[in-house]
This record gives sequence, structure tokens and C-alpha cells, in this order.
Amino acid sequence: MTTASGLPAIRESVQWAVQEAPDGSPALVALAEAAVEHYALNYSKHPPAILLEEVRETRNLLSTAVAGADRETARGLRRQVGWLSALLGNLAYHLDDRAGSRTHLTLAGALGESTREPALTAWASGALAMVATARQDWEHARGHAEYGLQHAPEGLRRAQLLGWALLPALAATGRTAEADDVVDESDEIMRTGVELPGRFGYDRAEHRLHVAEAYLTLERYDRAAAVALESIGAAPAETPGWVAATLVLALAEARDAPDQAANRALGVLDLIPPPRLRATARDRLTRLGRLLDTSADSSAVELAERLRTLPAPIRADGTAA
Repeated sequence: MTTASGLPAIRESVQWAVQEAPDGSPALVALAEAAVEHYALNYSKHPPAILLEEVRETRNLLSTAVAGADRETARGLRRQVGWLSALLGNLAYHLDDRAGSRTHLTLAGALGESTREPALTAWASGALAMVATARQDWEHARGHAEYGLQHAPEGLRRAQLLGWALLPALAATGRTAEADDVVDESDEIMRTGVELPGRFGYDRAEHRLHVAEAYLTLERYDRAAAVALESIGAAPAETPGWVAATLVLALAEARDAPDQAANRALGVLDLIPPPRLRATARDRLTRLGRLLDTSADSSAVELAERLRTLPAPIRADGTAA
């Protein structure tokens, strides 16, 4: 299903359902759940700027039906507005709008609590930890991660909060023993857990990516490279997860094999159009460029030039590039 046809069709169905039941209905709640599922499962198939607009429009449509709905229907709609807000927070983060991301995710967490949806509260807390980690606010990152763990259902959700939210903060603050314990616990859960698809899910490829990044932070470069290769092998080719793992591998190789690292990054730039490069991928590319700044290898020089001319995902006027 293409961006041009698939995404607007979902929003248009929600619009028709709201027109049919402006004060909400169980059918509208069910349709909202289906829309959230579609956006989450197809999150990585669309440029973030385009998906953000569609999710925002759908959230606005649902919001108009909440005021007149009965108590149970209103709670169901508010729960789906919460999940849509979580998606908006993640999309804003991938577009490098960290303040916007925090705003959407804070709302998502509040709606998770008020509608008694612990999985939403846990996920939003994990995402807030991710945003705090990006700004190197380790205290808040760990606080959000621990709060999410208090609400996360056992099993894969716990592994997700451990690997995605808590592990980066522990590694960044040099808590090596605690980080190793988190890796051991989350690895054990992943060995027996059933993977969940989509943006709100968690799988082996994503988990190994987070472990590889933790090893990179702890300067265990050989381990980081080995685990990044596992993530690459488990991720579908040319997806954002594959890109992330490939760039983590390049970062792990940069010190001892700069030419190889630069060529990996060039391969990513050859395959992935700029609008589909998330802010996280751009950050990794920037870090790699700094590491290779003194390299005289032709591939490193080419990478520096490609990064210098890489179009921004959002133009100065706020429109998608």
C-alpha cells in the first residue's frame, strides 16, 4: 500500500465514521483501534513528515467526538488518542523536534494512566527516556525508564523497557555492572518471548541494536560490532532498523577500519532517500563523520562531502523536503 493512497484512505474512513457518529460509538472506537494498528504496523514504510500529518489529522477527528460520547465510549476514544499521541511523539523525535516529542509523549502517558492502559503508560515512559537520553539528561532518562518498568506488563514489554529505555542511561553513566545485568535479563526474556510487530512492538533486531549501542557507549567495540551484525541479520534490508544497525556497526569499526566504516555509510546514503533518513540516522552519520574527520581515505572524504550536501528532512518554512 502506497503513501499516496493508503494513508489518506485511513484518515478518510475515520472522517466518515465521525460524521456518522459525531458523539462517538463503539464502532468508532473499533475503527480508531484499527487506524492506530495500521499506523503502528506501517510506521517504517512512510517518510516521518508525511505520516505525522496523517496521524495528527486522525487524532483531531477523534478528539471532536470525545466531548459528547458516553463514559465508556469516551474512555475508548481517549485511549486511542493516547496511542496516536505516542506515535506523534515518536515521529517528532525522528524529525528532530525533541520539544514537540516530549509534549506528545507526556500527553500519551497521562492518557494511558487516566484510561487505565498500562502498556501505553509504559511505552510513553520509555519513549520519554529515549528523548532524555538524546539530550544527555541521564537522571530523567533513568527516571522515565524506571517509571515505565513499574507499569510494563511482564514479558516482552519489560524487555523493551529494559533494552530501549534503561540500558542506554546505564551505559552512558558508566554503570557497567548494572548494564550487564540488564542485558542478561532482557536477553533471557527475548529468548522465550514472542516478538511483537510494529512501532509499539519489539523484536530481536531492535533489541540487539540497543545492546550494540550500549556496548559502543561502553567502548566495547568488538562486542558492539558483533551484536550490530546480529541486528542487521535480523532486520529486513533497507528498513530504518537495518539502517540504524548498519551505522552502529560503522561506528564500531571507525577506529580500526575507517575505510570500511565510511563505505558502509556511503552504502546507506546510496540506498535510502534523504526524506526517509530519520534524525537518529542523521545523528549517527554525523558522529561517524566526526570520527573519520582526520582520515585521508577516499571513502571518508567522499562521505564528508555527501554529509555536507545532505538535504534537511524539513525545509526552513516547515514543509517536508
